[in-house]
Amino acid sequence: MLGTDKLPIEETLEDSPQTRSLLGVFEEDAAAISSYSNKLFHAMRRIYDAQNELSAATHLTSKLLKEYEKQRFPLGGDDEVMTSTLQQFSKVIDELSSCQAVLSTQLADAMMFSIGQFKERDLKEILTLKEVFQIASNDHDVAINRYSRLSKRRENEKTKFEATEDVYTARKKQHQTMMHYFCALNTIQYKKKIAILEPLLGYMQAQINFFKMGSENLNSQLEEFLSNISSSVQSVRREMDNDMENTQQTIQDMEAASEPLYLPDPDPKKLPVNRNLTRKAGYLNIRNKTGLVSSSWDRHYFFTQGGNLMSQARGDVAGGLVMDIDNCSVMAIDSEDRRYCFQITSFDGKKAVILQAESKKDCEEWISTINNISKRIYLTDNPEETAARVNQSALEAVTPSPSFQQRHESMRPGVPHARRTSSTGSIGSDSSALTALSLDSIVAPDTPIQFDIISPVSEDQAGQPRTPGQTGRRTNPFGESGEKSESEDSILHQLFIVRFLGSMEVKSDENTEVVYETMRQILAARAIHNIFRMTESHLLVTCDCLKLIDPQTQVTRLRFPLANVIVYGTHQENKRLFGFVLRTAGGRAEGRPLSVCYIFESNNEGEKICDSVGLAKQIALHAELDRKVLEKQKEIEKVKEKKQKEISKQKQIEKDLEEQSRLIAASSRPNAEGQFVVLSSSQSEDSDVGDEGKKKRESEA
Repeated sequence: MLGTDKLPIEETLEDSPQTRSLLGVFEEDAAAISSYSNKLFHAMRRIYDAQNELSAATHLTSKLLKEYEKQRFPLGGDDEVMTSTLQQFSKVIDELSSCQAVLSTQLADAMMFSIGQFKERDLKEILTLKEVFQIASNDHDVAINRYSRLSKRRENEKTKFEATEDVYTARKKQHQTMMHYFCALNTIQYKKKIAILEPLLGYMQAQINFFKMGSENLNSQLEEFLSNISSSVQSVRREMDNDMENTQQTIQDMEAASEPLYLPDPDPKKLPVNRNLTRKAGYLNIRNKTGLVSSSWDRHYFFTQGGNLMSQARGDVAGGLVMDIDNCSVMAIDSEDRRYCFQITSFDGKKAVILQAESKKDCEEWISTINNISKRIYLTDNPEETAARVNQSALEAVTPSPSFQQRHESMRPGVPHARRTSSTGSIGSDSSALTALSLDSIVAPDTPIQFDIISPVSEDQAGQPRTPGQTGRRTNPFGESGEKSESEDSILHQLFIVRFLGSMEVKSDENTEVVYETMRQILAARAIHNIFRMTESHLLVTCDCLKLIDPQTQVTRLRFPLANVIVYGTHQENKRLFGFVLRTAGGRAEGRPLSVCYIFESNNEGEKICDSVGLAKQIALHAELDRKVLEKQKEIEKVKEKKQKEISKQKQIEKDLEEQSRLIAASSRPNAEGQFVVLSSSQSEDSDVGDEGKKKRESEA
């Protein structure tokens, strides 16, 4: 077998346009193999189906011949000769049917199985790896663009760390996927031959075995040819197994060696800067002016070719000249919005190019390489030794240069660098065409759509309408509060990351259809008006309310009482979208309740948020029922206590009456000398007081 061309797995990490172009050729070849294999599979399928049909027809014929003697023909008599003849034919055809069945089984095992495995497993594996590679490549581009947009002036360590981790993960995923994809494309060249030759070999062997059942005489030359083909197939299989083993070992070694290269900004201690290069290639971002003061950054593959700097966009066949870098000057600059930037100026000063590298190491290597080329070191016999000798002078040319705007702003002290503003996006008259498509029974016509959350800082400003559901008291921006939060005693605290899509007034809040219709209108309005910005917040679900919290400042942006949340639900198809309807006391007309539907996007947690809200409402309902039961018990205890007091009071009155009667009886009874007992003045006063107290107690009773 002749050696086949292979995709270079060693160049997967660099991912150059040349490698992508070669990959395109292999993908076209794989598509051609897939098309041809499908046609061959259908042709062999027809042979197999025809053989099964022949076997079934032969068996049916033998069965009908056996049943001839049971037939009663009106005009025919018993013909023993005909019957015995057909019985002999039946036996022969029955044996032939058995041979046909054996042939069908051999065709299924030797011919259809191998080509079917190649079609269903190997070709589908190529398609799956291609899709995974495209996704990994797109994720890598997104991560690189996000990392490249990191601002130097407002550098955030958390954002930088997240961007770095995204680039690391995306690059590692792309590299690993690309290596396995290349390996599969290389292997398909071997499997193609096996998938074509092995079914043919199985077909011929099945036919030979079929004919051997009737005759032992077979062409020895054909057997020798088939034997050679079988040996060739085994040789290709062994070669494929050896190549697969070597490829897997290469992938493992390259994964271990490429681990530090996945980071966009590697540790300089592990990967030191090489300042002796006279050739370099890699991806850079180039700054292009789009207006007088505006500019854009484009990512291209740059490489040096002699004394020229070339660039090539992904998908281009060849690179184009950027500028002549002989006798040019290069220096690192401090860009206003990008890091690791450097500027190349031509020898006559008429052309300048600003480029951005991925890391500080890459930036310094590009500067050193261009410095070496500008001195024409690449024309010497040993460029690297010559570059090493002039390396010190080359490093002196790498001096950061502040931009004109930074120098201008440094001369204006007291001017703030940034001003934080809050913006709201709503549609007034322009939304009439959109709301005409909605259901009037669900959404009020001519309803403005709120696309952003009003900041708590601006909620008390004049001329700013207060968002429904928003509290009137401004939240302390330092997170301090003189009162205890009502949610601190809540037994439910669940936090979700959400992005606010919009809100609008609705006419109905009886079912979830209003949520679905509001989702449709808000998404359509965002698409029509090209509104893509979304405010990210933390949604805190408690037993008392729903809170939207600023993830940076931990300030409560909006608070929605849980009792006012009437309807909530997720989208039928996109479970990341969810919303709820909030009913408030105020409205356009006095006395009419106002219902507003709020729509959010979550990270695959729409159903979880709805379950959490439902759980919070259940807990709140049980808490309210428990509170009512407790209040009722307290009322019953108060009534019992009041009755007990009345009974005690009545007993005291009866006791006082008995005491009064005893004193009266004692005062009217004569003593032993026949004289009446005269009460003292104090006793008589006590008696009068007792009478008055008795009358008073009787009146109170």
